[in-house]
Amino acid sequence: MFHRLARQKESLIEEGHMMADHVHMMISIPPKYAVSQVVGFIKGKSAIYIARTYAGRKRNYVGQHFWARGYFASTVGRDEQVIRDYIRHQEAEDRRVDQLELMP
Repeated sequence: MFHRLARQKESLIEEGHMMADHVHMMISIPPKYAVSQVVGFIKGKSAIYIARTYAGRKRNYVGQHFWARGYFASTVGRDEQVIRDYIRHQEAEDRRVDQLELMP
């Protein structure tokens, strides 16, 4: 679903990983679109899809939110492989950090 939505804005999700409470994505966005426009579109349309598909909603409900209001965006530049590796391995890193926090 995320890939289909990105394509509607001529964008490409090059890397992505879903976590329990957030999503990491590396998206190529053409310069004619603002990052906020593409991210807002993906967040809005995916929230509607998830509500209808998994929550049994027949219509949109005003005042309810699936995604947090904000997002973080950065350019990739020369660090593209670092960003790809971060996205691919973030879940394992989160588990490692959680384990360290449990230690006395």
